[in-house]
Amino acid sequence: MNFSNIGFTEILVLLLVFVLFFGARRIPEIGASIGKGIREFKNSLRDTDDDAGAVPPASPSAPLASRSEGEPKRLNQ
Repeated sequence: MNFSNIGFTEILVLLLVFVLFFGARRIPEIGASIGKGIREFKNSLRDTDDDAGAVPPASPSAPLASRSEGEPKRLNQ
């Protein structure tokens, strides 16, 4: 795809579609949430680069959580 031919008319039509689809009040909220998500993503990338190798691996003799062997693992635990 070649996006170098996007002009003022196309941008205006896209903005009009966004306003009709989301409403004028929701557009700033959507923009803020996208910006917040991008900042958190960049911070997490920076944190993982800083912490690379800093966390020691768990020892095999470490006690497991207090769940029995037959229960499935839950994602929120």
